[in-house]
Amino acid sequence: MRQAAGSPRSAAARLSRLRGARLPFSLTPAGAVVVVATLVALAIRGVQLAQPGHLLGVGDYDDGADFGSALRLIQGVLPYRDFIIVQPPGIVLLMAPAAAVSKLAGTAWAIGAGRILTVLASAAAVVLGGLLVRHRGVFATIVTCGVIAIYPGSAQAAHTVLLEPWLTAFCLAGAVAVFDGDRPATSWKRLAFGGAAFGFAGAIKVWAIIPVAVIAVLLLPRYKQLARFLAGVAAGFLIPVIPFAALAPRRFYDSVVVAQLVRTGTRTPLGFRLQYLTGLTAWDLGTGVFLAAAICLAVIVLGLKIAAWRVTGRGPARLESFALATTALIVLAFLVPDDFYYHYPAFLAPFLGMSLALPAARLLAGWPGLPRRARRSAVWAAGLVLLVLPLAVPGADYSPTPTYADALPAIERVIPPGACVATDQASLLISLGRFDSSVPGCSVIVDGTGTSYALGHGQSAATAGSVPAIATLWRQAFSKASYVLLTSYNPDRIAWTPQLRAYFAGNFVRLSGHWAPLELYVRKA
Repeated sequence: MRQAAGSPRSAAARLSRLRGARLPFSLTPAGAVVVVATLVALAIRGVQLAQPGHLLGVGDYDDGADFGSALRLIQGVLPYRDFIIVQPPGIVLLMAPAAAVSKLAGTAWAIGAGRILTVLASAAAVVLGGLLVRHRGVFATIVTCGVIAIYPGSAQAAHTVLLEPWLTAFCLAGAVAVFDGDRPATSWKRLAFGGAAFGFAGAIKVWAIIPVAVIAVLLLPRYKQLARFLAGVAAGFLIPVIPFAALAPRRFYDSVVVAQLVRTGTRTPLGFRLQYLTGLTAWDLGTGVFLAAAICLAVIVLGLKIAAWRVTGRGPARLESFALATTALIVLAFLVPDDFYYHYPAFLAPFLGMSLALPAARLLAGWPGLPRRARRSAVWAAGLVLLVLPLAVPGADYSPTPTYADALPAIERVIPPGACVATDQASLLISLGRFDSSVPGCSVIVDGTGTSYALGHGQSAATAGSVPAIATLWRQAFSKASYVLLTSYNPDRIAWTPQLRAYFAGNFVRLSGHWAPLELYVRKA
């Protein structure tokens, strides 16, 4: 029997539809999962950032290059033309508002603002991951959001200004736009805007080409949709990149392409890679155990795919295929090159989470005769595990311990503001508030290692000193400096040559003080 238009039941139905249209997930169980997982992610990242020495201290070598580039930009010093960075300029543009804080509160508070923004970007990935899979139900949302929230690589990459949280957030934003449920959207606007998000992700780090290539393959039968998506990718990448590349095309090519593809150096051990890819960062168990864990994880992912296929009689949807193919390609990209760092796996987290969540959810939903109570138990068990795991795992503080927290105050008292300081790690000067110099001609190097790779055609600093351009650059840096601040454990960030060492020994003397393991030198009288 048809309901009357003004009946209370029909009015309630219309109100429910209206609320659902205005608030896409907040009134659903999946929406509640997204909120809780996001709060968990913020708690983990906020706790590590609130620890002494983290917010304003020295976080990493890379954040000195990434955030230091934004500080140079607001001073009118342009990347590639005036100094070297080995990544596209996306992170420079993203960090420019935080860098502007330095005009009012100094560079330490500016990078603190950048770290807070990076935490928010990392937490945004949880929300975007939830939006991408919520149509598959609560279980898929719990697993996807939970993995992004607690995966050690994701949390560790958010402790300072690093590329991976921003890269991940923009890639997921692109995926949310491109996919309409399990299938690519048919709307040209969604494809174009999604492509633009992926393109800007590529302007942060070129790894974005991996999910872009997978989506392009999925769109291949529909050439118009593929063209719209790729047009968005091109616009998202070229609009922020072209202004910088046009001012110094050769430097841009050497920095972003040559320095990344042909660099030489020591290969990162396989055990370290597998430890961080599997998320077992709290234990030192040996390469064999980590390899076994990685194989087990791969078997679980493939086993869920096969089981879901057999039980439901249907193959994986395109969103599932996108997640699995992207996961496999990212793992391959992390195992083949020589370099690998602890924050890389942040880019793997959402795709690994979806590779586990989507087939598992399809298996639970399609299992014939599975009691409803069993499905609910699986949902509650997944949620409980992901909530308790960060507290149960030893070493729940995901971020590295600040190395120089005790040394910085003593050095700050010695080096006057505005002095010209040469260093092998720009993040030291940012936290000290000695990054900006009032001395004309003071060096603007922010990444000594990357400078060697770019100008030395892939050579590390250990051998790049033989390249005239690099030798001249460091000689000019020392000739203007009144102080030199070095990290004693990594002597190869500066392209030392016998001539440069002789000049250094003849013009600088080491100061003694309470700043170990740093070494501070002052120019002789």
